[in-house]
Amino acid sequence: MKLYAVSDGPPSLAVRMALQALNIPYEHINVDYGKAEHLTEEYEKMNPQREIPVLDDGGFFLSESNAILQYLCEKYAPTSDLYPKDPKERALVNHRLCFNLAFLYPQISAYVMAPIFFDYERTEIGLKKLNLALTAFETYLKRTGTKYVAGDGLTIADFPLVTSVMCLEAIGFGLGERYPKVQTWYDGFKKAHPTLWAIAAKGMEEIAEFEKNPPDLTGMVHPFHPIRKPAAK
Repeated sequence: MKLYAVSDGPPSLAVRMALQALNIPYEHINVDYGKAEHLTEEYEKMNPQREIPVLDDGGFFLSESNAILQYLCEKYAPTSDLYPKDPKERALVNHRLCFNLAFLYPQISAYVMAPIFFDYERTEIGLKKLNLALTAFETYLKRTGTKYVAGDGLTIADFPLVTSVMCLEAIGFGLGERYPKVQTWYDGFKKAHPTLWAIAAKGMEEIAEFEKNPPDLTGMVHPFHPIRKPAAK
């Protein structure tokens, strides 16, 4: 099994956390984002969306990190509590996965990641959208009153949400005052699962460094993101 992934991307980190939690051996093939390896014709054969990560399970190529998380559990650990069988419990896991994919991470990506890697600015409307998504997350945690995002046990839903919130920590965005439930869940995950957190922590360190020193992507021809012009010497 091979995982084509970057070292700091939240979706890549979430899949790596699941592989470790499930004790599935795999080969991590680093995709050099700065060299636009994900935009090559060869990569497009694995994933027409040209996004990261991609799982290669013996020639079966699967993209979309949520689908990868679900596939790993269903094929390699069908009885694992990481992806419960009970319909309501599984529905809650699936909801949290969708919530992150469609509602929370897009706002985090737009506010945190896009201005680091491309020619975007952090704006007030971007901050409002981010706080709207975090408010919804806080509400979900209040309603369940559980240790983890989809119940009292760890599930695959926690992995992408942890790696999303990790981006906020990387730029020093505080959660505690406005989102205490999110902060408690996040801190609790770190404490309860230090080995898994170590995967995300390394990515967070890279994002924090890029926040201070944005990478030079002037050699990339991106289909829609504007590339930051090099600083005048």
